[in-house]
Amino acid sequence: METTGIREAFHNVRKHTEYICEPLETEDYVPQPVAFVSPPKWHLAHSTWFFETFILKPNVPGYRMYDPDFNYLFNSYYNNVGERSLRTDRGNVTRPTTKAVYAYRQYVDEQMDAFLEDLTDPDILALVELGLHHEQQHQELLVTDIKYILGHNPLFPVYREGQNMVSGRNTETGFLTIPEGIYDIGHQGEGFCFDNELGRHKVYLHEFEIAKGLVTNKEYLAFMEAGGYQDFNLWLDEGWSWVNENHISAPMYWHRIGGEWHYFTLNGLRKVDPDAILSHVSYFEAAAFAQWKGMRLPTEFEWEIAAANLDWGQRWEWTNSAYLPYPGFSKAPGAVGEYNGKFMVNQMVLRGASVATSPGHARKTYRNFFHTHERWQYTGIRLAQ
Repeated sequence: METTGIREAFHNVRKHTEYICEPLETEDYVPQPVAFVSPPKWHLAHSTWFFETFILKPNVPGYRMYDPDFNYLFNSYYNNVGERSLRTDRGNVTRPTTKAVYAYRQYVDEQMDAFLEDLTDPDILALVELGLHHEQQHQELLVTDIKYILGHNPLFPVYREGQNMVSGRNTETGFLTIPEGIYDIGHQGEGFCFDNELGRHKVYLHEFEIAKGLVTNKEYLAFMEAGGYQDFNLWLDEGWSWVNENHISAPMYWHRIGGEWHYFTLNGLRKVDPDAILSHVSYFEAAAFAQWKGMRLPTEFEWEIAAANLDWGQRWEWTNSAYLPYPGFSKAPGAVGEYNGKFMVNQMVLRGASVATSPGHARKTYRNFFHTHERWQYTGIRLAQ
């Protein structure tokens, strides 16, 4: 990316993060109701820490860190960078204040703006671009973490009027047939990608059919009413344990009120729209639903080949593929190498994007990944057979 383009992109991405936080009250920035949710204040600081730690500190002579303690507080999982606070303690950090974190962002933004003005080194430009995509990932996490924080407030407060984000519907129905053959998988070209998308390789696929639309709330309600959460025959063994240990009986954010199903949206509590696309289900739930329908989830390779002819982007779509390296994958040296490679175990791949994904951050080779029980993201189901 050219210097002019990177400066504009930097400003746009940084502003969008703060736009997401605009509706929040000061008290909303701090809570961490569960370990996998990070406080909004932490996201604001961590995405700033990334630029200070990987761009400014090693490349600006005499750079003065804003606060040396921030490296400990806002490092996420980069062991190469030094000691860090426990993830579960992020909600305990009432100090520095939210105001101080915004001051930190302003300080780093000013330093970055000056640094980017004359930047021509292609390696550093590539690292800045990685930092922007890293912040876009945190923008989506901000949206979903804010929803979790507000969705577990007993008053179900509105985040932003009119921002429902689960009202989208399918534009197509039926199935798309993909012929058997040998296909190329993985990123190619000059555009940005993460390292886990590299290693373009060939795969053989049998002929298959993949749904043009995603599973709707109405379809999933039929599964629930048929006793889907009570029939162990439909569930993977770990999934059945998860259902029983956690008393799961509906997607996340669904509540039975007055004999009717409601769900929490960023626009507050609403009745479940039967025609809207299902959201906030785990891999376990996706697999059980597919079993009930007599179908299956697509593999990530099937999804990627079909994507050119599908309408995708409303939900992260669970696939039946474990998150593993492509042929020839190798981690970059140092802290940057910790970005993806060390998480390639015990997680499943999701493809596409969601309504919470930042503009310009989606592509058909993107490999998202989560543990099988996680469902606080805008996840959905596309069936295959």
